[in-house]
Amino acid sequence: MPVRIPAATRTEVFCMGAGGLSAFAPFYMIIPGAEERVARQTTKWAPKWERNITMFKSPVERGVQRISPPVARTVQKVEHKLHLEQAAQKTGRGISKSFDKMGMKHN
Repeated sequence: MPVRIPAATRTEVFCMGAGGLSAFAPFYMIIPGAEERVARQTTKWAPKWERNITMFKSPVERGVQRISPPVARTVQKVEHKLHLEQAAQKTGRGISKSFDKMGMKHN
């Protein structure tokens, strides 16, 4: 008795479609006349997209303004805790030592 593959969920179908679209988009753009077709569709659909986006614009802007200060403070705290300068200097020394071992000149 053969084993049946379960039906794909909506999320799986969406992910496969997005993957296929992103994989074949470069090939589509190679076809002669593709730029003109994309430009034509953009002029057709852009006004509709802009009208729909304006519904989300102000709530998103308010949310970003509310969230920005705490996020900025958190980023500053994390930057002070990470010791990035010492890590960069250590990495630079390691690269210099590697160049010296290989007998290459470096700055």
